[in-house]
Amino acid sequence: MTAQIGGSIPGVKETDHQVAMRDGEKITCRVYQPEKAPSGGSALYVMFHGGGWCIGGLENEELLCRLMCSKFGVVAVNIDYRLSPEHKFPIPVHDCHDSTAWAAKNASDLGADPSKGFIIGGTSAGGNLTAVITNLWRDDGAKLPITGNHLMIPAVCYGPALPEKYKKDYRSYDQNANAAILGTKAMDLFADNYIPASQRTDPKFSPLLVKNGQKGLPTSYFQICGQDPLRDEALIYERILREEQGIKTKVDVYPGLPHGFWSIAPQLKASEKFVEDSLKGVGWLLEQK
Repeated sequence: MTAQIGGSIPGVKETDHQVAMRDGEKITCRVYQPEKAPSGGSALYVMFHGGGWCIGGLENEELLCRLMCSKFGVVAVNIDYRLSPEHKFPIPVHDCHDSTAWAAKNASDLGADPSKGFIIGGTSAGGNLTAVITNLWRDDGAKLPITGNHLMIPAVCYGPALPEKYKKDYRSYDQNANAAILGTKAMDLFADNYIPASQRTDPKFSPLLVKNGQKGLPTSYFQICGQDPLRDEALIYERILREEQGIKTKVDVYPGLPHGFWSIAPQLKASEKFVEDSLKGVGWLLEQK
């Protein structure tokens, strides 16, 4: 995927910042800025990469960050949060929370105006962290509201803890147990290296289980793969937002395609469509703010 992406895009400036976390350690936040800011100001997008909380890095989301910056004039902040098993739960959550707060506090210095839109998003484990941070941000009563979530193939609930009323619609974990790219054995390997099973009902891991519910969350755009063990928890979460809380949502589903297919085979037409849909979804979130 990284080889396919190539280098930087003309008109996009990239800068690395070393940002201190709550424990004093520093992580890299890579900022993508339009060299010529749009006349109406630049929205802010904070990105969390995927990789099961254990692998991956800034390069995973380089392409989307560059494209958002080029197409919409967005200032994107790509977060290199610390990974398990060296840095177990909740350290990645703390890193993503602290770096989001840093981006919001320093938005004007970064060339962003969050009143034009303040989106956070991520893929897979990054989608999990997106939903978690959005709940924490709401519960903190932050003065600067997050206006949109971009949830790409997110993990949002520890399956055995899913509320009973939703279990009839939770079939993908068994149906896609042996799916390509990510089967349930791989899922369990990632989770076991990140968080003990005894802690997986914590809403900082399973945001669907947050005690005060999903009220007050922002407009959300979901991208969901059909041949993915995570498929149904994402569909259930979207339905909770839309039907139970009246939150505006948009969903794109990729039938028959496995988790993260576009990163394994970026030359596929379906992979091109996924990236195009990601951009259209960000545009939609910016319009809904």
